[in-house]
Amino acid sequence: MKTKPFIVSGQGFFLVFAIAICLSLFWITPIMAQENLLRTLTVTGEGTQRIPTTLTEVKLGVEIQGKTATEVQQQVAKRTSAVVNFLSECQVERLQTTGIRLQANYQYNNNERKLVGYIGTNTVSFRLPTEKVGSLLDEAVKAGATRIDGVSFTATEEAIAAAQKEALSQATIDAQQQGNTVLETLNFKAKEVVNIEINGANPPQPMRIQAQAMARVATQDSTPVIGGEQTVKASVTLQISY
Repeated sequence: MKTKPFIVSGQGFFLVFAIAICLSLFWITPIMAQENLLRTLTVTGEGTQRIPTTLTEVKLGVEIQGKTATEVQQQVAKRTSAVVNFLSECQVERLQTTGIRLQANYQYNNNERKLVGYIGTNTVSFRLPTEKVGSLLDEAVKAGATRIDGVSFTATEEAIAAAQKEALSQATIDAQQQGNTVLETLNFKAKEVVNIEINGANPPQPMRIQAQAMARVATQDSTPVIGGEQTVKASVTLQISY
């Protein structure tokens, strides 16, 4: 029995050749992609800026105890109005009510509860330059405030925004320098930054003083209030190909 030879026409040959090339590319492409992925260096840089706190946020209010709810509420309203008027005349910023409360005051004796009166409170918060806080607190007490719940220090929004930008710039430069140092040590050459990630450049939290500590200094002849510094931090991660 004679077998017929397998003959591939010219057109068929080119078709088979094209399929072979596609298959080879199919296998080579993932390998090349993996190689490119492995040829990257990931570094994280840090940036820190310290800025002075020039503003103080204050929480204070009025607390009254009395026999009847009506009496207590009237006294709280009267004294709070005097305090708010004083603060308004001082042109403090962001003046707002933060709490109003009226509650029964009980006395406990031999596991028995006895109503002895009511306690009413009204608190406000505001912001002003730190250098004005000490004298203002003294005058606010004279105007009718009976409690100081605490103060917190912060920088201006403009100062914080500028510090954030500078911290980001420092973090980016730090990451670049780290990457260059590592690659040069290994005799590699940096090509380009293929990915950038900002990990953090959040506004700092205000520096707070506890209410108990503020109550102690408020009993002095003059209330000293001294601000401090806030720290703004940023972190930038770079992925550098080589």
